[in-house]
Amino acid sequence: MPRLEEAEIKRAKEVDLLTYLKANEPHELRKSKVADEYRTATHGSLVISKGLWFWNRGGFGGRSALDFLIKVRGMNFLDATEAILDSRGMVASGDLGSCPAGSSSVLPPESAKQISERADFKLPETARFPANAVSYLQKRGVCPEIINRCLAEEILYESRNRQNVIFVGRDENGKARFACRRGMRDDFKADVSGSDKRYSFSLSAENPNSRHLMVFESPIDLLSHATLQQRGNSACGLSFDSDAHRLSLGGTSDVALLSFLERHPKIGTITLCLDADKAGQTAVSKITDKLAKDSTLWHIEVSSRPPQCGAKDYNEALLRVVIAGLEHKQKHPSRHYEAAI
Repeated sequence: MPRLEEAEIKRAKEVDLLTYLKANEPHELRKSKVADEYRTATHGSLVISKGLWFWNRGGFGGRSALDFLIKVRGMNFLDATEAILDSRGMVASGDLGSCPAGSSSVLPPESAKQISERADFKLPETARFPANAVSYLQKRGVCPEIINRCLAEEILYESRNRQNVIFVGRDENGKARFACRRGMRDDFKADVSGSDKRYSFSLSAENPNSRHLMVFESPIDLLSHATLQQRGNSACGLSFDSDAHRLSLGGTSDVALLSFLERHPKIGTITLCLDADKAGQTAVSKITDKLAKDSTLWHIEVSSRPPQCGAKDYNEALLRVVIAGLEHKQKHPSRHYEAAI
Protein backbone atom coordinates (compact mmCIF):
# COMPACT_ATOMS: atom_id res chain seq x y z
CA MET A 1 0.00 0.00 0.00
CA PRO A 2 1.46 3.42 -0.93
CA ARG A 3 2.53 5.67 1.94
CA LEU A 4 1.94 9.38 2.25
CA GLU A 5 4.40 11.87 3.65
CA GLU A 6 3.39 13.92 6.68
CA ALA A 7 3.70 17.09 4.60
CA GLU A 8 1.27 15.67 2.01
CA ILE A 9 -1.27 14.76 4.69
CA LYS A 10 -0.95 18.23 6.20
CA ARG A 11 -1.58 19.88 2.81
CA ALA A 12 -4.66 17.72 2.23
CA LYS A 13 -6.09 18.63 5.64
CA GLU A 14 -5.74 22.33 4.87
CA VAL A 15 -8.16 22.22 1.92
CA ASP A 16 -11.69 23.25 2.88
CA LEU A 17 -14.75 21.71 1.23
CA LEU A 18 -15.91 24.78 -0.71
CA THR A 19 -12.47 25.20 -2.26
CA TYR A 20 -12.31 21.53 -3.22
CA LEU A 21 -15.76 21.47 -4.81
CA LYS A 22 -15.20 24.72 -6.73
CA ALA A 23 -12.05 23.28 -8.28
CA ASN A 24 -13.27 19.74 -8.97
CA GLU A 25 -17.06 19.47 -8.81
CA PRO A 26 -18.56 22.93 -9.42
CA HIS A 27 -21.75 21.23 -10.63
CA GLU A 28 -22.28 20.03 -7.04
CA LEU A 29 -22.54 23.57 -5.65
CA ARG A 30 -25.87 25.32 -5.27
CA LYS A 31 -25.82 28.95 -4.09
CA SER A 32 -28.07 29.51 -1.09
CA LYS A 33 -30.22 32.59 -0.53
CA VAL A 34 -28.00 33.33 2.46
CA ALA A 35 -24.85 35.31 1.63
CA ASP A 36 -21.68 33.21 1.25
CA GLU A 37 -23.59 29.98 1.86
CA TYR A 38 -23.79 26.95 -0.43
CA ARG A 39 -25.55 23.61 -0.52
CA THR A 40 -24.72 20.55 -2.59
CA ALA A 41 -26.78 19.03 -5.40
CA THR A 42 -26.40 15.48 -4.05
CA HIS A 43 -27.15 16.37 -0.42
CA GLY A 44 -29.57 19.29 -0.23
CA SER A 45 -29.34 19.46 3.56
CA LEU A 46 -25.55 19.80 3.54
CA VAL A 47 -24.69 23.46 4.18
CA ILE A 48 -21.29 25.05 3.50
CA SER A 49 -20.63 28.40 5.16
CA LYS A 50 -17.67 30.37 6.57
CA GLY A 51 -15.15 27.61 5.96
CA LEU A 52 -17.27 24.93 7.65
CA TRP A 53 -19.84 22.41 6.50
CA PHE A 54 -22.69 20.64 8.26
CA TRP A 55 -24.89 17.83 6.98
CA ASN A 56 -28.24 18.32 8.72
CA ARG A 57 -29.63 14.97 7.64
CA GLY A 58 -26.55 13.12 8.86
CA GLY A 59 -26.29 15.18 12.01
CA PHE A 60 -22.57 15.91 11.71
CA GLY A 61 -20.17 18.28 10.00
CA GLY A 62 -16.57 19.37 9.65
CA ARG A 63 -14.22 21.88 8.08
CA SER A 64 -12.03 20.11 5.57
CA ALA A 65 -12.71 18.39 2.28
CA LEU A 66 -10.96 15.39 3.82
CA ASP A 67 -13.66 15.16 6.49
CA PHE A 68 -16.34 15.32 3.80
CA LEU A 69 -14.83 12.62 1.57
CA ILE A 70 -14.41 10.24 4.51
CA LYS A 71 -17.60 10.91 6.47
CA VAL A 72 -20.06 11.60 3.63
CA ARG A 73 -18.56 9.88 0.57
CA GLY A 74 -17.37 6.88 2.59
CA MET A 75 -13.83 6.95 1.19
CA ASN A 76 -10.94 5.57 3.22
CA PHE A 77 -8.27 7.95 4.49
CA LEU A 78 -5.69 7.09 1.81
CA ASP A 79 -8.07 7.46 -1.14
CA ALA A 80 -9.52 10.70 0.21
CA THR A 81 -6.09 12.22 0.81
CA GLU A 82 -4.85 11.22 -2.65
CA ALA A 83 -7.99 12.65 -4.26
CA ILE A 84 -7.35 16.03 -2.64
CA LEU A 85 -3.65 16.01 -3.51
CA ASP A 86 -4.55 15.14 -7.09
CA SER A 87 -6.97 18.06 -7.26
CA ARG A 88 -4.33 20.44 -5.95
CA GLY A 89 -2.07 19.34 -8.79
CA MET A 90 -4.77 20.30 -11.28
CA VAL A 91 -4.79 23.97 -10.30
CA ALA A 92 -2.31 26.26 -12.01
CA SER A 93 -1.81 28.74 -9.19
CA GLY A 94 -1.49 26.13 -6.47
CA ASP A 95 -4.34 27.89 -4.68
CA LEU A 96 -7.63 26.08 -5.03
CA GLY A 97 -9.51 29.03 -3.65
CA SER A 98 -8.64 31.06 -6.74
CA CYS A 99 -10.71 28.82 -9.01
CA PRO A 100 -14.20 30.17 -9.67
CA ALA A 101 -17.06 27.73 -9.90
CA GLY A 102 -17.31 26.21 -13.35
CA SER A 103 -13.67 26.89 -14.24
CA SER A 104 -11.22 24.29 -15.51
CA SER A 105 -7.88 25.72 -14.46
CA VAL A 106 -5.04 23.28 -15.10
CA LEU A 107 -1.28 23.26 -15.15
CA PRO A 108 0.80 24.63 -18.00
CA PRO A 109 3.26 22.11 -19.51
CA GLU A 110 6.24 23.18 -17.42
CA SER A 111 4.32 22.90 -14.16
CA ALA A 112 3.02 19.47 -15.16
CA LYS A 113 6.63 18.40 -15.61
CA GLN A 114 7.55 19.71 -12.18
CA ILE A 115 4.66 17.80 -10.60
CA SER A 116 5.75 14.60 -12.38
CA GLU A 117 9.27 15.02 -11.04
CA ARG A 118 8.03 15.80 -7.53
CA ALA A 119 5.55 12.93 -7.18
CA ASP A 120 6.15 9.35 -8.26
CA PHE A 121 3.48 8.32 -10.74
CA LYS A 122 1.97 4.93 -10.02
CA LEU A 123 -1.17 3.41 -11.49
CA PRO A 124 -3.82 2.35 -8.95
CA GLU A 125 -4.01 -1.38 -8.35
CA THR A 126 -6.08 -3.31 -10.86
CA ALA A 127 -9.20 -5.30 -10.05
CA ARG A 128 -9.01 -8.93 -11.10
CA PHE A 129 -12.20 -8.65 -13.13
CA PRO A 130 -13.45 -5.32 -14.61
CA ALA A 131 -17.11 -6.34 -14.36
CA ASN A 132 -18.20 -3.16 -12.55
CA ALA A 133 -16.33 -0.90 -14.96
CA VAL A 134 -17.79 -2.66 -18.00
CA SER A 135 -21.30 -2.46 -16.54
CA TYR A 136 -20.87 1.22 -15.70
CA LEU A 137 -19.65 2.15 -19.19
CA GLN A 138 -22.42 0.17 -20.84
CA LYS A 139 -24.96 2.06 -18.72
CA ARG A 140 -23.37 5.23 -20.08
CA GLY A 141 -24.10 3.86 -23.55
CA VAL A 142 -20.55 2.88 -24.58
CA CYS A 143 -20.66 -0.17 -26.85
CA PRO A 144 -18.87 -3.46 -25.94
CA GLU A 145 -16.56 -3.26 -28.96
CA ILE A 146 -15.08 0.05 -27.82
CA ILE A 147 -14.80 -1.11 -24.19
CA ASN A 148 -13.06 -4.34 -25.21
CA ARG A 149 -10.62 -2.47 -27.40
CA CYS A 150 -9.65 -0.16 -24.54
CA LEU A 151 -9.26 -3.09 -22.16
CA ALA A 152 -7.07 -4.92 -24.68
CA GLU A 153 -4.88 -1.84 -25.19
CA GLU A 154 -4.64 -1.44 -21.40
CA ILE A 155 -5.82 2.16 -21.46
CA LEU A 156 -8.90 1.41 -19.35
CA TYR A 157 -9.43 -0.77 -16.28
CA GLU A 158 -11.18 -1.00 -12.92
CA SER A 159 -9.31 -0.07 -9.77
CA ARG A 160 -9.05 -2.55 -6.92
CA ASN A 161 -11.25 -1.74 -3.92
CA ARG A 162 -11.79 1.84 -5.07
CA GLN A 163 -14.93 1.68 -7.18
CA ASN A 164 -13.35 3.73 -9.97
CA VAL A 165 -12.83 3.39 -13.69
CA ILE A 166 -9.23 4.27 -14.56
CA PHE A 167 -8.43 5.91 -17.90
CA VAL A 168 -4.75 5.66 -18.81
CA GLY A 169 -2.65 7.86 -21.08
CA ARG A 170 0.50 6.34 -22.56
CA ASP A 171 3.49 7.88 -24.31
CA GLU A 172 4.90 6.96 -27.72
CA ASN A 173 6.72 4.00 -26.15
CA GLY A 174 3.59 2.62 -24.53
CA LYS A 175 4.60 3.67 -21.04
CA ALA A 176 1.79 4.87 -18.76
CA ARG A 177 2.34 8.56 -18.01
CA PHE A 178 -1.15 9.71 -17.06
CA ALA A 179 -4.25 8.28 -15.42
CA CYS A 180 -7.54 9.70 -14.16
CA ARG A 181 -10.16 8.20 -11.90
CA ARG A 182 -13.89 8.30 -12.57
CA GLY A 183 -16.26 7.25 -9.81
CA MET A 184 -18.84 4.64 -10.74
CA ARG A 185 -21.17 5.52 -7.85
CA ASP A 186 -20.90 9.31 -7.84
CA ASP A 187 -19.42 12.23 -9.76
CA PHE A 188 -15.93 11.80 -8.32
CA LYS A 189 -13.20 12.75 -10.80
CA ALA A 190 -9.47 13.17 -10.16
CA ASP A 191 -6.13 12.69 -11.86
CA VAL A 192 -3.81 10.14 -10.27
CA SER A 193 -0.99 11.80 -8.33
CA GLY A 194 2.07 12.48 -10.51
CA SER A 195 0.14 12.28 -13.81
CA ASP A 196 1.61 14.14 -16.76
CA LYS A 197 -1.27 16.02 -18.39
CA ARG A 198 0.61 16.12 -21.70
CA TYR A 199 -0.15 12.42 -22.14
CA SER A 200 -3.88 12.50 -21.50
CA PHE A 201 -6.21 9.64 -22.44
CA SER A 202 -6.47 9.02 -26.19
CA LEU A 203 -7.70 6.44 -28.67
CA SER A 204 -5.73 5.96 -31.87
CA ALA A 205 -7.35 5.81 -35.29
CA GLU A 206 -7.60 2.39 -36.89
CA ASN A 207 -5.40 3.84 -39.62
CA PRO A 208 -2.15 4.85 -37.84
CA ASN A 209 -1.41 7.32 -40.65
CA SER A 210 -4.64 9.26 -40.17
CA ARG A 211 -4.09 13.04 -40.24
CA HIS A 212 -7.37 13.82 -38.46
CA LEU A 213 -7.64 14.49 -34.72
CA MET A 214 -10.90 14.84 -32.79
CA VAL A 215 -10.67 16.51 -29.37
CA PHE A 216 -12.99 16.04 -26.37
CA GLU A 217 -13.15 17.28 -22.81
CA SER A 218 -13.48 13.90 -21.08
CA PRO A 219 -12.70 10.23 -21.71
CA ILE A 220 -16.42 9.40 -21.44
CA ASP A 221 -17.26 11.86 -24.22
CA LEU A 222 -14.46 10.43 -26.34
CA LEU A 223 -15.78 6.86 -25.93
CA SER A 224 -19.34 8.07 -26.53
CA HIS A 225 -18.39 9.62 -29.87
CA ALA A 226 -16.50 6.46 -30.85
CA THR A 227 -19.63 4.46 -30.01
CA LEU A 228 -21.87 6.69 -32.11
CA GLN A 229 -19.51 6.24 -35.01
CA GLN A 230 -19.37 2.47 -34.39
CA ARG A 231 -23.17 2.41 -34.51
CA GLY A 232 -23.12 4.37 -37.77
CA ASN A 233 -25.40 7.02 -36.34
CA SER A 234 -25.15 10.32 -38.20
CA ALA A 235 -27.11 12.33 -35.62
CA CYS A 236 -25.83 14.78 -33.06
CA GLY A 237 -23.10 16.44 -35.06
CA LEU A 238 -21.32 13.35 -36.38
CA SER A 239 -19.80 12.68 -39.75
CA PHE A 240 -18.07 9.60 -41.07
CA ASP A 241 -15.79 10.98 -43.75
CA SER A 242 -12.57 9.79 -42.14
CA ASP A 243 -11.01 7.63 -39.46
CA ALA A 244 -9.63 9.89 -36.75
CA HIS A 245 -7.47 9.85 -33.67
CA ARG A 246 -9.33 10.90 -30.52
CA LEU A 247 -7.90 12.84 -27.60
CA SER A 248 -9.35 13.79 -24.21
CA LEU A 249 -8.11 17.07 -22.75
CA GLY A 250 -9.17 16.13 -19.24
CA GLY A 251 -10.96 19.49 -19.05
CA THR A 252 -10.58 22.49 -21.33
CA SER A 253 -6.84 23.14 -21.13
CA ASP A 254 -4.81 22.89 -24.35
CA VAL A 255 -1.82 21.18 -22.64
CA ALA A 256 -2.62 17.69 -23.95
CA LEU A 257 -3.50 18.99 -27.43
CA LEU A 258 -0.28 20.95 -27.98
CA SER A 259 1.79 18.02 -26.74
CA PHE A 260 -0.10 15.61 -29.03
CA LEU A 261 0.61 17.85 -32.02
CA GLU A 262 4.32 17.91 -31.16
CA ARG A 263 4.37 14.11 -31.18
CA HIS A 264 2.20 13.85 -34.31
CA PRO A 265 3.42 16.56 -36.71
CA LYS A 266 1.48 15.09 -39.65
CA ILE A 267 -1.92 16.01 -38.19
CA GLY A 268 -3.66 18.20 -40.79
CA THR A 269 -7.21 18.48 -39.45
CA ILE A 270 -8.49 19.10 -35.93
CA THR A 271 -12.14 18.87 -34.93
CA LEU A 272 -12.91 20.36 -31.53
CA CYS A 273 -15.79 18.38 -30.02
CA LEU A 274 -16.00 20.23 -26.73
CA ASP A 275 -19.17 20.64 -24.68
CA ALA A 276 -22.00 22.79 -25.98
CA ASP A 277 -21.88 25.11 -22.97
CA LYS A 278 -20.18 28.44 -22.23
CA ALA A 279 -17.01 26.87 -20.80
CA GLY A 280 -16.61 24.45 -23.70
CA GLN A 281 -17.22 26.99 -26.44
CA THR A 282 -15.01 29.60 -24.76
CA ALA A 283 -12.25 27.00 -24.78
CA VAL A 284 -12.91 26.35 -28.48
CA SER A 285 -12.34 30.04 -29.25
CA LYS A 286 -9.17 30.22 -27.18
CA ILE A 287 -7.68 27.05 -28.68
CA THR A 288 -8.58 28.12 -32.23
CA ASP A 289 -6.96 31.53 -31.71
CA LYS A 290 -3.81 30.03 -30.22
CA LEU A 291 -3.37 27.57 -33.09
CA ALA A 292 -3.96 30.35 -35.63
CA LYS A 293 -1.20 32.47 -34.08
CA ASP A 294 1.38 29.67 -34.16
CA SER A 295 3.13 29.73 -37.54
CA THR A 296 4.23 26.10 -37.14
CA LEU A 297 0.56 25.04 -37.03
CA TRP A 298 -0.87 27.16 -39.87
CA HIS A 299 -1.19 24.08 -42.07
CA ILE A 300 -3.79 22.58 -39.71
CA GLU A 301 -7.47 23.07 -40.53
CA VAL A 302 -9.43 23.63 -37.31
CA SER A 303 -13.20 23.32 -36.93
CA SER A 304 -15.69 22.95 -34.11
CA ARG A 305 -18.37 20.29 -33.87
CA PRO A 306 -20.23 20.44 -30.56
CA PRO A 307 -22.95 17.84 -29.99
CA GLN A 308 -26.31 18.69 -31.49
CA CYS A 309 -29.82 17.50 -30.55
CA GLY A 310 -29.79 19.88 -27.58
CA ALA A 311 -27.20 17.75 -25.79
CA LYS A 312 -24.57 19.35 -23.56
CA ASP A 313 -21.87 16.77 -24.33
CA TYR A 314 -21.36 13.67 -26.45
CA ASN A 315 -22.31 11.23 -23.70
CA GLU A 316 -25.65 12.98 -23.33
CA ALA A 317 -26.03 12.85 -27.11
CA LEU A 318 -25.26 9.12 -27.11
CA LEU A 319 -27.77 8.39 -24.35
CA ARG A 320 -30.46 10.29 -26.26
CA VAL A 321 -29.76 8.16 -29.33
CA VAL A 322 -29.90 4.97 -27.24
CA ILE A 323 -33.18 5.98 -25.61
CA ALA A 324 -34.66 6.96 -28.98
CA GLY A 325 -33.66 3.55 -30.35
CA LEU A 326 -35.33 1.72 -27.47
CA GLU A 327 -38.50 3.76 -27.89
CA HIS A 328 -38.52 2.98 -31.62
CA LYS A 329 -38.24 -0.74 -30.93
CA GLN A 330 -41.12 -0.55 -28.46
CA LYS A 331 -43.33 1.22 -31.01
CA HIS A 332 -42.28 -1.05 -33.90
CA PRO A 333 -41.65 -4.57 -32.56
CA SER A 334 -40.26 -7.09 -35.00
CA ARG A 335 -42.44 -9.80 -36.54
CA HIS A 336 -40.44 -12.35 -34.58
CA TYR A 337 -41.29 -10.59 -31.35
CA GLU A 338 -44.96 -10.28 -32.31
CA ALA A 339 -45.09 -13.99 -33.08
CA ALA A 340 -43.50 -14.84 -29.75
CA ILE A 341 -46.21 -13.07 -27.80
